Amino acid sequence: MNRIDRLTAILIHLQTKKVVKAEEIAARFEISLRTVYRDVKALMEAGVPIGSEAGKGYFIVDGYYLPPVMFTQDEAAAMVMAGKLVDSFTDPSIKKAFQSSLSKVKAVLQQAEKNHVADLEDHIEVLPPLATQPIAGKFLNEIRKAIVDKQVLSITYTSNYQQETTQREVEPIGLFYYSMSWHLIAWCRLRKSVRDFRTDRILDLKINDEKFIPGDIVSLQDYFNSVRDSEVNMQQVVVTFDRKTATYVSNSRYYFGFVREEISEEGIRMYFLVGHLPSMARWLLSYGNAI
Repeated sequence: MNRIDRLTAILIHLQTKKVVKAEEIAARFEISLRTVYRDVKALMEAGVPIGSEAGKGYFIVDGYYLPPVMFTQDEAAAMVMAGKLVDSFTDPSIKKAFQSSLSKVKAVLQQAEKNHVADLEDHIEVLPPLATQPIAGKFLNEIRKAIVDKQVLSITYTSNYQQETTQREVEPIGLFYYSMSWHLIAWCRLRKSVRDFRTDRILDLKINDEKFIPGDIVSLQDYFNSVRDSEVNMQQVVVTFDRKTATYVSNSRYYFGFVREEISEEGIRMYFLVGHLPSMARWLLSYGNAI
């Protein structure tokens, strides 16, 4: 990347956040901190109002924005491919917003890039896993807003194991996609603990006017750390698969708490940490006497 392109890219990056650290810019563009300082100085000399805070980073003064920029063919193609994933793995509210943003991208493309994108769209499809239920009305957009604004959510939730429907007030922490479903991680006021709610089991959701003050767990990383630290409450399961069968479980095993594996005389021995044994038992039964 030549310097002119890099200066433009740095300016765009500065507009993506309230404050950007010099180290972040250096890592993003694979340059030294000294080069970052020179580039930022060059932007300031060119009239870009960049401020700085010692120990925090750089920021663009309020009111300034970079005029619309052109997208490269690779960038436009990446948006198209991302759109295919959005269509298959998000709900209608997110799909609508993404399609709107993609239309704006297409509007500023040069004709050659427009033709490339139009042709590419007809040759890429994403087939969701067969186990995934059709996603509709799962409140992802509302949850996203509540997470950022720190607003309490009132939800009607159906539990999978107890088969009971309850009314909950929750303080949202984050959204997490795993095991082919979107999950809301939130502090549940009813259970007085952090809980994992599958969004396809939320029957109704309302954003309350009430705002909350985050507790000890304020991010998904905090939640993951707490789950890791609570492994003493989980059960270790050791399963030996014959070698042929082991090749078929390389992906699905991660849904059941896979930790590690080792080769034994009998086959491939796999170790799991499991919080709900019946779910794993049903999965293992499908392999019959191969385990």
